[in-house]
Amino acid sequence: MNAVPLTAAYMPLVDAAPLIVAREMGFDLAEGIALDLLAAPSWSSLRDMLVFGHVQAAHLLAPVPVAMALGLGGIATPLSAISVLSANGTVIGVGTRLADRLDSLGYGFDFRDARAAGAALARVADDVLVFGVPFPFSMHVELLWYWVAGTDLAARRVEIRTVPPPLMAQALAAGDIDAFCVGEPWGSVAVDDHAGALLLPGTAIWSAAPEKVLAVRDGWVEAEPDLLNRLLRAVWRAGRWLARPDSRTAASEMLSRRTCLNLPPEVIDRALLGTFAVSTRGEQRHVPGFVEFFDGAATFPWRSQAKWIAHRMAARYGLDPQLAQSRAAGVFRSDLYRKALQGTGAELPGASEKVEGALDGPTAVASARGRLILPRNQFFDRRIFEPDS
Repeated sequence: MNAVPLTAAYMPLVDAAPLIVAREMGFDLAEGIALDLLAAPSWSSLRDMLVFGHVQAAHLLAPVPVAMALGLGGIATPLSAISVLSANGTVIGVGTRLADRLDSLGYGFDFRDARAAGAALARVADDVLVFGVPFPFSMHVELLWYWVAGTDLAARRVEIRTVPPPLMAQALAAGDIDAFCVGEPWGSVAVDDHAGALLLPGTAIWSAAPEKVLAVRDGWVEAEPDLLNRLLRAVWRAGRWLARPDSRTAASEMLSRRTCLNLPPEVIDRALLGTFAVSTRGEQRHVPGFVEFFDGAATFPWRSQAKWIAHRMAARYGLDPQLAQSRAAGVFRSDLYRKALQGTGAELPGASEKVEGALDGPTAVASARGRLILPRNQFFDRRIFEPDS
C-alpha cells in the first residue's frame, strides 16, 4: 500500500526534531504516511500555512492555539494541540554591553538561579530593557513576564519585541534589542557570533514547560481521524528514539543538514546534551533535561498546562479567567492523544490535569501500566497553579 502524503510545517529549531526524525528515520512510512516537511521563515507565516490549509500539521508554539481559542491575535480558526512535541529548550541571553556590566558587577553567570539573575540584570539595565522573542504568543513571552514579575526586574521598564529566531543574534548585535529569549540553537549562535552571553535556561524559570506542540486544524481532526492517529504515532516513536542516549550523535547530524537547520552539528549538540558555552570566553554550564522529547510523559498534552497559559493571558489581556481556562482545556487534546497511542506501549497518565509546580523531584503517578514517573515540575518562585482555582 502506498504511503499517504502528509505535509507539515516547522521552524528551523532543535525542538522540531520529532518531525524531522519521523521523516528521516522512516517512522512515518511505518505508519503508512509520507511526511513532506516545509521550513517556515517566521512563526506568523507558519501559523498561516496551517490555518489556511497549505499544510495539514505544524510544529507550533504551545500558546498559539490557546491564544486563538481566546480570541487573541485576529485569527479565529480552531486548532487542536494533539501532542506536545518538546518540553523546555529555551534560553535567555543578553547583549555584550549588558554582559560586560554583569561581569564588572561580579555576577557569575551560574545559569541556575533565576531570582539572582533577575536581581543582577536589574542593577545593570538601562531605563528601558528590551527583550527579543520569536512571537507575541509563545512560552518565551510567558516565561519572561513570569520571571520579570517575580524578581527585581519588576521595578524596571521592560519591553518585548518580536524577532524571528534566525535573526536574534543580528538584532542583538545591532542594538535593536538588549536581551532575548529564544529556542536553541539560536541562543548559542548569538554567543558564537560574539553578540552576547547566555544568562538562564528556561528550565530555571519553569522546569517542565510545554514549549512546542503538534497542531492541526479542528476540521482536519474530524475529516481525517485515521491520518491523525498515524501522524501522532509516528512522531511519538520519533520522540522515543530521540530519548535514547545513543541517538544524539545521529540526531545532531540529521538536524544539521542543509535541508533542516543548516548549522554545524556541534552547535545542535549543545541543546541535545544540555551543555552550553555561555560566553565568548568558552565558560560551560550543564543543564540536565534542557529539552525533553519523551521521558516523563513530556509529550502528553496536559490540559492543566493549557489552563496555565490561558490564566496568564487572561490576566494580561483582561479576559475572564475561568472562561479562558475552560476554552483552553479544549485545545490540548489529551483524548486524541490517548486514542492514537492505545496499543503502542505508551505510558499514559491516569489523569489529564495536574497541579502545576507541585513536584520537587521525580514522582510516580497513576498510569496505564503503573510505571510512569513525572520529572520535577517547579516554578522558580515555588508557586503552584491549581487549574480552575
